[in-house]
Amino acid sequence: QVQLVESGGGLVQTGGSLRLSCAASGRTVNRYAMGWFRQAPVKEREFVAAISWSGSMINYADSVKGRFTISRDNAKNTVYLQMNSLKPEDTAVYYCAAKIGVPSGRGDDFGYWGQGTQVTVSS
Repeated sequence: QVQLVESGGGLVQTGGSLRLSCAASGRTVNRYAMGWFRQAPVKEREFVAAISWSGSMINYADSVKGRFTISRDNAKNTVYLQMNSLKPEDTAVYYCAAKIGVPSGRGDDFGYWGQGTQVTVSS
């Protein structure tokens, strides 16, 4: 199996930036696609971004495009989410996830999930 641990969340003011990290361990020999999802209170889980193993395929939700950047460092078994120009509506628990094969925007396609890290954007 693959274990995923997110970090880097916290409290930031509107317009600020955060960088989330997701460290993978376990069966990392496989070329997993990685994704970021988020879930705000009383809302459904929402796709944020996804990236292929090589980094050649990247997708973003329209709500974050131009503000967030997903990247990965396979030598460190880590995927990142750089979040700029943060808004209060970005407040959520952010989860990283892994799947075999190409990236997907569907959470059900991802078989491995981290525990999440809280991001709070104040007004």
